[in-house]
Amino acid sequence: MFLCYNSIDEGGDRVPVTILLIAVSLAMDAFAVSVSCGISVPGFGVRQAARVGLWFGLFQFLMPLAGWALGTGVSGCIRAVDHWVAFALLAFIGGRMVAGALEQSCGGEGVRVPSELTRRRLCLLAVATSIDALAVGVSMAFLQHVNILWAALVIGGVAFAFSLAGGLLGRRLGCLFQKRAELAGGLVLIGIGFKILGEHLG
Repeated sequence: MFLCYNSIDEGGDRVPVTILLIAVSLAMDAFAVSVSCGISVPGFGVRQAARVGLWFGLFQFLMPLAGWALGTGVSGCIRAVDHWVAFALLAFIGGRMVAGALEQSCGGEGVRVPSELTRRRLCLLAVATSIDALAVGVSMAFLQHVNILWAALVIGGVAFAFSLAGGLLGRRLGCLFQKRAELAGGLVLIGIGFKILGEHLG
């Protein structure tokens, strides 16, 4: 999910629009994961959606700053493994959700309640959806006319808004999926992981 950043360096007038486009691009994965959270977590509401948005937004804010601090020395290493890290985290979490959904389908009477959004799970999801923002921060370290703090605030703010909206949308969709909700949410996470992997390897 890397964009061409050369246009940022050509003039100050293009910076706000370009940063906003980058922020929207980076927020797409967070939006999709938030939808899956809204689908699969029972009792998901506005409070939970705001919680997901805060976690995702915070990490999307911090990652560009961390990437900027890392600078050019490790940019090649980050780009070489970021997609594998994101894929592994999403596949692991999604796989556990799918396994749980299959167990409840074969388990007879009761329906197993999906795991709640613990801090550990939210942290893993936030890292997985913000790896690209880390690499973006590294790239911005080479550019002029970029206020990294302002850029990080925009990226984090857009991620928060998209994640909040995605969680509330997933909450609506969850009423349709009901018993298959956890299966659907897990498959979404695995699909996002494969998408990230395919974009980088392709």
